[in-house]
Amino acid sequence: MDLSVIIPIKDERDNLQPLYGKLLAALEPLDLEFELVFVDDGSTDGSYHVLADLAQRDRRVKVVRLMRNFGQTPALRAGIDWSRGKLIVTMDGDLQNDPADIPRLLDKLREGYDAVLGLRARRQDNFLLRKLPSLVANWIIRKVTGVPIKDLGCTLRVLTRPLAEALPLYGEMHRFIPVLAQQAGAKLAQIPVKHHPRIAGKTKYNLSRTIRVVLDLMTVKFLHQYLTRPMHVMGVAGLATLGLGFLALAATIYMKWGHGIDMTGNPFLLLSAILSLGALHFFSLGLIGEVLTRTYFESQGKPAYTVQATLNFDAEPRREAA
Repeated sequence: MDLSVIIPIKDERDNLQPLYGKLLAALEPLDLEFELVFVDDGSTDGSYHVLADLAQRDRRVKVVRLMRNFGQTPALRAGIDWSRGKLIVTMDGDLQNDPADIPRLLDKLREGYDAVLGLRARRQDNFLLRKLPSLVANWIIRKVTGVPIKDLGCTLRVLTRPLAEALPLYGEMHRFIPVLAQQAGAKLAQIPVKHHPRIAGKTKYNLSRTIRVVLDLMTVKFLHQYLTRPMHVMGVAGLATLGLGFLALAATIYMKWGHGIDMTGNPFLLLSAILSLGALHFFSLGLIGEVLTRTYFESQGKPAYTVQATLNFDAEPRREAA
């Protein structure tokens, strides 16, 4: 199999048939053996029945139906695990990505890159709810990680299979695929791609996504830079907390000798200690939990999803469930 196009979908019934037609129009002239892997991530609008009909008519259409809605990252991981192509194309199923851009991505990949990412030109989304938060999030991620990719949220991309299989995809890490790819040593490129307004279905994104991006960014930064030396980050936090403790102690002593305020009855020191220790514990537990999550999924080879049914697959996935 030369190429696998992986499309996670959630309640995209009215978009599936037009998307299938556009994919065939883009891929059939390429003279490649390809498959279209749709991952139904717990749709409730009848999307699976549309996919089942497509799979019955065309064996190049492969369907992975998950037991419930696990999220875009586990759905993407399921598509990679069940696909067979030497090259992996990922895209959304809402028709905002244009399949006609896939040949251009493949041509760029042949120049020696491990992954080629789309850059949404003239993005057709609401400015305040989608574009502005995305611009802010992309700027923060570039500054923190050093990844020069301008549009990290574009889901239209092509990757080599070794790179796709090496990506630690769990939780909501699909947003950081360019960062994870660069951390793995991949050679990346980004080219402009078309972006269309949504004409059917409802968007699954809201402003809370920006908050989750910032929290996930802390995880990515920690796992990349401090996973093998956590004391560097924990030690800095500990020293900062210790410094605050000394300042609070000095303030308490000053208040005692300068103003006669009783040290043991002064809540300032106690409050400072509680807040500092509480913050340190919360961040420490969060980071330790992320390390344990990565260990859980990677050391056991256990996927972050459960498959209910599949169509047109002749073999088990490359990654076996534990």
